[in-house]
Amino acid sequence: MAGWFALAVALQSASDLPAARPCTAQELADLITPSGQPYRLACQADTGGRDIRRRVLIEGQAASGAALDCGGGEIRAPGQATTGAPTVAVWSHRQGDGWSRPSDVAIRNCGVAGNVRIWGMGAGGSMRDLLASSRTAGHTLAAQSAAPIRVVLDRVRFQGVGTIPLYVGPGVTQTTVTRSRFSGRSTSVAIYLDAESAGALIQDNDFDIRTGREQIAVDGSGANRIVGNRLALDGRGGVFLYRNCGEDGVIRHQTPSYNRITDNVFTGAGWFRPRAVVIGSREG
Repeated sequence: MAGWFALAVALQSASDLPAARPCTAQELADLITPSGQPYRLACQADTGGRDIRRRVLIEGQAASGAALDCGGGEIRAPGQATTGAPTVAVWSHRQGDGWSRPSDVAIRNCGVAGNVRIWGMGAGGSMRDLLASSRTAGHTLAAQSAAPIRVVLDRVRFQGVGTIPLYVGPGVTQTTVTRSRFSGRSTSVAIYLDAESAGALIQDNDFDIRTGREQIAVDGSGANRIVGNRLALDGRGGVFLYRNCGEDGVIRHQTPSYNRITDNVFTGAGWFRPRAVVIGSREG
């Protein structure tokens, strides 16, 4: 456990210091104007309950400190939500030989009809950098140094439309998901914590979503806390911890260790094969 906390301190730098500028009236007007193009959010927005009919992109260091409070409103973009074009994206991007990553981002009081993607290396589905890094000894540190840190999702209503509602990508650290609800459907899971990610807090959330697999996948992700959630399983699995052999040739380095799963309530488990929490599982 101490190793992840030391790493979190090491990753903090002056470049991560967040901006705290409120959005201007024009920026708010642009945000709520329907469009097929994503809105690049780099300020703190309060929409006062008005819906957002376009994708939202929070990208790079320039977006550090960005916040979106929907006041109960919904984000629903035209077209299909995909990995490359998610409803809400918190992404890093290449900057010279390194990475520009957002930190201290908050999304509150929003309905999200589609998906949220938090991603460093591999953002947008380009796996070249992630693949190359995974073949080096320092991959975990490199992935974490490149990825978003301290993203808060509070009182978010995730409405799954087929894709994974919340994907926390390789190297993402200190993600917080609290007081939120997962509904709708996913062909896979509700939350996916991918390899080399660490330090997530998933607390006081309701899971009432039809999934093709388990509710929460912890794949090579460590030092996470999954606490006080309510999960309606409908015969499916609850929280599965594993490290798979790699997808798209990407090698997983970190083990799913030092995770704490406590005080959760599981209902609707399978009668003959209840699988609330499974360690060393791979399904899919």
